[in-house]
Amino acid sequence: MRYAEHPIPPALDGLVIAIWALNGDGHADTRVTHDATPDGCVELIRRLRGRSWWNGEQPELFATGLSEAPIRFTMSGDAAFIGIRMWPWAWAVISDAHIRDFTGRWIGVDPTSHAGAVLADPAEAASALETALAGHRPNAIATAVLRSASVAEIVATSGIAHRGVQRWFAAIVGLPPRRYLRLIRFRAAMLDFADPPATLAEQASANGFADQAHMARDFRLLAGVSPSIARGRAIGPFLPGTR
Repeated sequence: MRYAEHPIPPALDGLVIAIWALNGDGHADTRVTHDATPDGCVELIRRLRGRSWWNGEQPELFATGLSEAPIRFTMSGDAAFIGIRMWPWAWAVISDAHIRDFTGRWIGVDPTSHAGAVLADPAEAASALETALAGHRPNAIATAVLRSASVAEIVATSGIAHRGVQRWFAAIVGLPPRRYLRLIRFRAAMLDFADPPATLAEQASANGFADQAHMARDFRLLAGVSPSIARGRAIGPFLPGTR
């Protein structure tokens, strides 16, 4: 499996994390199973070839919602995908499908819809995203979410009352603030695997966990494996499985 992320235009900062590509290096008649770890994002995905399955066979164009557990999916050995990893507040701009309605699962996306048009031409995904999100910037709460380690910090940084923050999360994210922040913290720890600190204890401290045991508990819940195993297997947000 080959995974790569492509740079995004500066105008999309705070809205979109990455445009990515995933390519199988096997044959059409083989099946490969992987786990995708939670990252607090919505994924808009177009399969360019091959087949894929997660709770049933997936269409060519689909979106995956937020998850609080690893997602085990299967793809044919020759499958190839292009995807857009975006924050929930960006998804709310390009689609009427409420994130709450597909938490922990995928939905098919109409290719003629506003969201579907973004991946109509994979080679033009970045410019299509700029057009779709033109004039939109993260609001005060969204900006605070990406800079805060606690709900209290979100309230203080955004200047929005606690109740207002809760209402925004219910409308835009579909998860309570504390649970969503756990996903953000876990995502940061997974990203650290690309250039990890010397020890897992240092990694736990650098990413806002109370201690290494706290990080281990979250990894068991959100990745299904220990941090040391995840560090040895991770390819981006994926934990490759076996044929």
